[in-house]
Amino acid sequence: MSEKDFYIEAFDNLPALTDNSESMKEMFSHVFYDFLQLQHLYDSAIEVVKTYLNILDNEFGVKFQRNPIHNIESRLKSPQSIIGKLQKKGLPITTDAARKNLLDLAGIRVTCYYITDIYAIVEMLGRRDDFTVIKRKDYIKKPKPSGYRSYHIILNVPVYLSTHKEYAPVEIQIRTIAMDFWASLEHQLKYKTASEIPSEISEELRQCAERIAETDMQMQRIYMQINDME
Repeated sequence: MSEKDFYIEAFDNLPALTDNSESMKEMFSHVFYDFLQLQHLYDSAIEVVKTYLNILDNEFGVKFQRNPIHNIESRLKSPQSIIGKLQKKGLPITTDAARKNLLDLAGIRVTCYYITDIYAIVEMLGRRDDFTVIKRKDYIKKPKPSGYRSYHIILNVPVYLSTHKEYAPVEIQIRTIAMDFWASLEHQLKYKTASEIPSEISEELRQCAERIAETDMQMQRIYMQINDME
């Protein structure tokens, strides 16, 4: 299969696009390669951030004999998903439109042991002089009505390519193990049904989030007490 045929076949698999005329296929066979290049840029930006986070985690291990990060996961939207989202928003199907209007193409989820670890990592990410903070939202101090807690920060990250440097935004969600436990189950329940979740169940979920948050704070206090004993 030729490269051109590959992109046309990929276009056929775009569920959000309904016009499968030959002219449209020809157009998308050209732009699809541009989106693959965009995907490579964002994937590289993810790797830059993940590498830095691992360096910080290892440094903590050396200095303080413990690691603040429990787990790091990443996700990257596919070219098909990007194109579908642009069309849904009524935006031009171009990489420029994607870069200007979509800030969630590259994402990293960092799971920490304690709440103080979250703010320590946020501070270090913001202190790095080649990262630029685009947006931040503290859902720990101000949880969502659902009870969701996490710290969100979007960074503009430099990527050094073979001939030049480019920047790409990476959305980072930082939360404790307890926060991640609740968010994962809430997400699963939310998307399990196409119907709206009844208010009494939503309230139960919010109460669960409150109890989990109390446990998080209690574990933080216990850790600090033990740490003071050493």
